Amino acid sequence: MSILGNRVIRKEDPHLLTGGGGYVDNIKLASSRYVTFVRSTVPHGHIVSIDVSGAEATPGVIAVYTADDLDFGPIPAPNFFPNIDQRFYRWPLAKHTVRFVGEPVVAILTETKYAGADAAEQVVINYDPLPAITTITESKTGNVVLFPDIGTNVCAELMLPDVPDLFEGADIVVKQSMVNRRISPAPLEGRACAAHFDGTRLTYYASTQGVSATKGALQALYGLAPENVRVVAADVGGGFGAKGGVSHEEMVVVKLALEHGGVVRWAETRSENLLAMSQGRGQEQTVEIGATSDGRIVGMHMHIDQESGAYADIGSGLPGMTFLMSSGVYAIPKIAYTSKSYLTNTTPVGAFRGAGRPEAAYAIERTLDVLAGRLGIDPAELRRRNFIGADAFPATTAVGTVYDIGNYVESLERTLVAGGYDELRVLQAARRAEGSRRQLGIGVSCYVEITGAMPGLEPARVQVNDDGSATVWTGSTPHGQGHVTSWAMVASDRLGIPFDRIDVLWGDTDRDPAGGVTGGSRSAQVCGVVVSRASTMIVEEAKHVAAALLEASVDDIVLDTERGVFHVAGAPSISRSWTDITAQAGGPMKAEDAWEASSPTYPFGTNLALVEVDLDTGRVELLRLIGCDDAGTILNPLLFEGQLHGGMASGVAQALLEEIIYSEDGNPLTSNFADYAAISATELPSFELVHMETPTPINELGAKGIGESGTVGATPCVINAVVDALSYLGVEHVDMPASPQRVWAALQAQQAVTV
Repeated sequence: MSILGNRVIRKEDPHLLTGGGGYVDNIKLASSRYVTFVRSTVPHGHIVSIDVSGAEATPGVIAVYTADDLDFGPIPAPNFFPNIDQRFYRWPLAKHTVRFVGEPVVAILTETKYAGADAAEQVVINYDPLPAITTITESKTGNVVLFPDIGTNVCAELMLPDVPDLFEGADIVVKQSMVNRRISPAPLEGRACAAHFDGTRLTYYASTQGVSATKGALQALYGLAPENVRVVAADVGGGFGAKGGVSHEEMVVVKLALEHGGVVRWAETRSENLLAMSQGRGQEQTVEIGATSDGRIVGMHMHIDQESGAYADIGSGLPGMTFLMSSGVYAIPKIAYTSKSYLTNTTPVGAFRGAGRPEAAYAIERTLDVLAGRLGIDPAELRRRNFIGADAFPATTAVGTVYDIGNYVESLERTLVAGGYDELRVLQAARRAEGSRRQLGIGVSCYVEITGAMPGLEPARVQVNDDGSATVWTGSTPHGQGHVTSWAMVASDRLGIPFDRIDVLWGDTDRDPAGGVTGGSRSAQVCGVVVSRASTMIVEEAKHVAAALLEASVDDIVLDTERGVFHVAGAPSISRSWTDITAQAGGPMKAEDAWEASSPTYPFGTNLALVEVDLDTGRVELLRLIGCDDAGTILNPLLFEGQLHGGMASGVAQALLEEIIYSEDGNPLTSNFADYAAISATELPSFELVHMETPTPINELGAKGIGESGTVGATPCVINAVVDALSYLGVEHVDMPASPQRVWAALQAQQAVTV
């Protein structure tokens, strides 16, 4: 019996749960010095002067740096799809101009953390304030331009040719505008790093999603030889896309280590994290869908305005991912798509769990519910009528995205049955008939998302040791997903070595093969495959050794993975163990392989939400959330469900609670957890998960990604439920998050219209 597909407890958890987590800020390094950043207190302004004399005179201060002291050039915008205008550069420490509250301006190196806080209070920065813009609407006017020498706030765009006769044959065209507000990744561990330079070699401890990518960035930034850079990531307290690169603060920390030698470290506070770590979402969407009177979609136009924040970061390119998934699970014959990304005086936007795909699902699923209401068709039925058929795969959408495999109608039907959809509609009708002030809402969303889209070879090395145990080295850098458990399971299945006798090593560029960034839900379907292949290579080599020991043809040798022994086919009583094999081979047996998938995969699913809305206060309570999420072959249901739970919680948070808020003059109002409503278990029901597996043909494991799927499906599902609760009163839309204030305002606005 294979270990794969079974609920195996995570190998990673015991040391984490017993206080043994080796997070960056917990690593003991002798003679550490600390960096403290003085950050901008104005959203937009010229730097007139910086007086650091008071800081330099503070006891415990080693050095104080401004941009002029760093001898460090500006960093261009990342080249991310769609191509971002790289002229929108950023200095690691602000030079001449600050563009958002929280932008680092001064770096102070001290002997203790506390000395840094004291010295920071002595820095005097004189600003000449400039007008600040905090919304896309203000950015569009051009009255304030963040980079006057460039002359525009548009830092990326995707403008497709016009689609002729887009709505030809439509009996109705609905148009809906909606907002995906900014949210914070809010990882358990904020950004943290420690750099040790011994005069020749840099060792860099990082809270990162990719040690190899971090090493490559440091080499390029500082002109270091590969052998003179080592990057180590121990436990990472969450990344969610926001730790995929080297932050500007980290660049400064390394620079100070290179100049002063020894150990230099930095760990941001929670307020720093909420002020300055890249944020997610920030899209304003307008969608038009044309359909026949019986609900057949004939065409769709989607326009995206993306908020980029003060600098063109990865977030500026996220509309490209939204574009790829703009068709959703539907056979839409014609799609027109345009997008523009705008700068504002706010924290830069980057990748966050789903990175453009939740936005696509929200845009189309929210608009479909509006269409269903206008046509008087049940939302689930409208979706049935427009699905890409299960026999149509591989399916190419109108924008050219090629889906590998899917069965969207089956996912919908399983979810509706599990949730008791028809019975819920009966309960809803009864509440409405009795005039209750606490109304039920039922929301449905169907989604497909892209996983494993980041290209590149992924390596792994596997070794069977002299004592019959095994070790796996991987270039993948996990940050909470359970990869140690997954890779050990795959190796155990292929080698026949017990799971608890397999160690998985990662996160050290001196020791491990160079892999890609762990992100985009790519790991199981890429790294899992290469661990499988390397393990299989060892088995094939071992068969030759076993053949010599058993005096048989290699073609007759089989590995009994239940017992972990080799024997001649049909003669299991005489066998040789892995210890016999390694002894005969003269030592450990090892294999290394690397693999790149031919294309991404496309997990899909359906979510069903039941909410109760208090019409007097606007309060929303999520009563149930059912999900049927198909990510192909499931390696470990326990890990699968854990990733779904986290993703669904994140989606619910965006729908009901979380948003980054700025005042009109650009001051952040959500800079701590007292003001930023991070979701907790209190606001969540027990998730109800429905099993379904449709293996992908793209890899031999049949696995797709699952780390972001819950986030993609949950958000539109919950908002659809909120609006559904109010729809009989004439409400067609409520923007996220559906706070009591927003729900109450929507009710009052509709009441004013109908009076």
